[in-house]
Amino acid sequence: MISRKTEESEKTREILRRVHQVELKINRLVNDSLAGEYHSAFKGQGMNFDEVREYHSGDEVRNIDWNVTARTGKPFVKQFVEERELTIMLMIDVSASGWFGSCEETKRDLAAELGSMFAFSAIRNQDKVGLILFSDEVEHYIPPGKGNNHVLRVIRDILFFKPKGKKTNVSKALDYVNQILHRKAIVLLLSDFWLNEPYEENLERMIRKMDITNRKHDLISLSVTDPLEKQLPSCGLLAIEDIETGEQAYIDTRDRKTLEAFNRMSEEHSDRLRTLLRKKKIDQLELETGKPYIKEVHKFFKLRSKRRG
Repeated sequence: MISRKTEESEKTREILRRVHQVELKINRLVNDSLAGEYHSAFKGQGMNFDEVREYHSGDEVRNIDWNVTARTGKPFVKQFVEERELTIMLMIDVSASGWFGSCEETKRDLAAELGSMFAFSAIRNQDKVGLILFSDEVEHYIPPGKGNNHVLRVIRDILFFKPKGKKTNVSKALDYVNQILHRKAIVLLLSDFWLNEPYEENLERMIRKMDITNRKHDLISLSVTDPLEKQLPSCGLLAIEDIETGEQAYIDTRDRKTLEAFNRMSEEHSDRLRTLLRKKKIDQLELETGKPYIKEVHKFFKLRSKRRG
């Protein structure tokens, strides 16, 4: 008979093993190139005075330090450095729909790996990182912190936290982050945006909340989807179930009109979200299970860095 203490010890070893595996994989991905792109894509929150130096031709006249200039008889200019330390807040959707996956990984797996990658990137750049896990309620919160032990705790909770709720309420989670974050932060929202009915009403509410968050902070939407949600194959009578509500239905994928209607509705939902986010000037990165994501992240960082100068 295995004792409870032995079971808990084995469970702890399994958690540590999985966290270590993720750490090794992410460390390979978060190379010097990606770390540099992260630094460029996420600018500091301001400029701090560093020192003065002699004026050189082409220097900004507005930066002349008139007190030092008058005292020395030579023109001197002020130099500034970027206030670099940032706060990265990871908001990860842990509702039941995340457990869907038609490939080797689920949407929850992909979101966990992305969250871990951003957490390691933040720590490597001496930034703080915090975590919010949410379903239809905020389920778990880790305040922003620094250091290797802190980021390993964040990753452990991303991988192994067991939520109580099944449904999704992005708006409530955004209300929470707006209440607890008093300084400007980079907010990374990872979700499949599987909204409950009434869909349009919930979508509009969510966009309003995202707009508020983006005005206070810097919100980035990371949409995590599965290819089977976008394009159903023609494979006969297919039973489908809403994981969050338990509702079941059958779709005859041999019926071309039915199949086209389903695929069109899925694409319209994606287009609608994409259009609304663009209108509110909220950056969006769209990723799919079963596809390498590192190139898409590289491209996103470069575009964001270029756009923000």
